[in-house]
Amino acid sequence: MSKITMLAPFGIRPKGTLLARMLPLAQALVQRGHQVQIIAPPLQNPQDAGQTVSYQGVPVTHTPRPNLPSFLGFLQQVRFLTAQTVATKPDLIHLFKPKGFSGLAALSLRISHPQLPLVVDTDDWEGWGGWNDLLPYPHWAKTLFAWQEKDLPRRAAAVTVASRTLETQVWGFGLPSERVFYLPNGINFSAEKQLLAPNQPLPQQNENLRLLLYTRFWEFDLRDLILALIIICQQAPKTQLMVIGRGENGEERELFRLAQRAGIAKALDYRGWQEPKAIAALLAEAEIALMPLNDSLINRARCSAKLLELMAAGLPLVATRVGQVTEYLHERESGLLVAPNDSAGLARAVLLLHTTPQLRQQLGAGAVQAAKRYTWAKLALIAEQAYQFANQK
Repeated sequence: MSKITMLAPFGIRPKGTLLARMLPLAQALVQRGHQVQIIAPPLQNPQDAGQTVSYQGVPVTHTPRPNLPSFLGFLQQVRFLTAQTVATKPDLIHLFKPKGFSGLAALSLRISHPQLPLVVDTDDWEGWGGWNDLLPYPHWAKTLFAWQEKDLPRRAAAVTVASRTLETQVWGFGLPSERVFYLPNGINFSAEKQLLAPNQPLPQQNENLRLLLYTRFWEFDLRDLILALIIICQQAPKTQLMVIGRGENGEERELFRLAQRAGIAKALDYRGWQEPKAIAALLAEAEIALMPLNDSLINRARCSAKLLELMAAGLPLVATRVGQVTEYLHERESGLLVAPNDSAGLARAVLLLHTTPQLRQQLGAGAVQAAKRYTWAKLALIAEQAYQFANQK
């Protein structure tokens, strides 16, 4: 079995990459007998600097905070990550996100320890057309991230990708297909879902329609959602849209402004950002979940862990036919799929589910079964294939 060190792009709080992808994969690998350690810079969580905490057998070490100013502090953080990784004496390094401090540390290790196999994971489009366009990074940082996104996979012995779009993009960087391993996001089932048996009563239709939107807001056009909600409220006046999440740039305020202008503000039930442990109870309040998406590069490239959460909760889903959605959901088996920017289609699908309890039951059960194909226990086998390939190089 291997001794694997994973390099994280940031700390375990408050971002989701560690909690939703790195850590559960690491835990699944530990269950299979590997030793796995995560090294992370304490970005956005300086209170964790210099600390190591074990999460079900996976130590997560946050490097110290730099004490040098400006660019020297930048280099110091890279040195901390590099030194900490070497100190773990790994058989293999798995870099998560080819960007930032950890990306530079991986490059440094590639140069100083060329015999140490490097596997690079990409779960988002980071450069131009992706996060570079969404977040206010300084220009030098955007240039660095765009370069890292293309350069680091080329230097890796193997690459794991979270979506089919990223798989194609990495092939476009010149990597042969045998070096690229499709490793989508997964989920852990703490217990088997108790699905509604055929001889049990169906869920009943009632006047109250409880919708759920679990989002970061930038994924879709707010106006499309409002238009769909107007149509839904006309047919089901007692509709409530519970919104979980927070925008990168305060987009929730624009959602309220548009809802007020449309006269449907009373239909919004905004819950804001929630701790992961609170999500399950909120999902249980909903009748139907929505996953609207624009047809953009970043949406095609990403692999939504939130979508899997909704599926595993047994919620009937109405989602946009973009990117990984079509990998996870099949029409009328595990969800209803609509075209991008089709507000009327989104509304029709919601109203169909609202008025058809049997279809809601069917799709909720189908979503759970589809999610079970993506457990981390199964996906860890793909990571092992990538490691075996990297060790042969």
